[in-house]
Amino acid sequence: MTGFFDEFVHALPSVGEGVAVTLLATTLSAAVALSVAFAFGLLTRSTRLLVRGPSRFTVEFFRGTSLYVQLFWLFFALPVLGFRLEPMACAVVAFGLNFGAYGSEVVRGALEAVPRTQWEAAVALGMSPRQRMIRVVMPQAWVQMIPPFGNLLIQLLKATPLLSLITIADLTFEMDQLRSLTGSTAQAYLAVLVIYYTIAAVLNSFMKAAESAAKTRLGQDPGGS
Repeated sequence: MTGFFDEFVHALPSVGEGVAVTLLATTLSAAVALSVAFAFGLLTRSTRLLVRGPSRFTVEFFRGTSLYVQLFWLFFALPVLGFRLEPMACAVVAFGLNFGAYGSEVVRGALEAVPRTQWEAAVALGMSPRQRMIRVVMPQAWVQMIPPFGNLLIQLLKATPLLSLITIADLTFEMDQLRSLTGSTAQAYLAVLVIYYTIAAVLNSFMKAAESAAKTRLGQDPGGS
């Protein structure tokens, strides 16, 4: 154990770089996923079949296929077709589309959960569709979106070990290098568990704070149900 600890301390700069790469991939992927979630969450609610149909198919395709396969397809198969993306770009696109597809269901469900009377009241006040969405509907729906978005963010973080499979030196890659160097498998993977748990706990606290702030702005009791 002492030998592993000494090597771990010596490898801290590399481990720190791995953590930074993991956080970067998580942040960029989350931003893409959020954009995809809102785009398709709104499109799948369209009254036009030509808009709703393809949007629904796209969402179900990315929800119904493996993230592992999507990532490998972008990294290995796309270059065969004449398009090549950098490894990090492949990861961000794959994670963003996959988790964005799940997020779109969160957006759609939250919007549909806003009482119909709220929509009707906004119409009675003479608001345009854009004003109704931004000023009345979305603030109420956003509060309901934050907890499931938080869960998806943690799931996204836990999917980042796939980065090491496409040559990205993330946290898992760096710790696996340390495991190979020391031969201390149990200690190395225990350290990975602790680091991932710490990051997840910080992200979870951030999302809870965001939910509390959103409820406060909406006039709800953050401590209530």
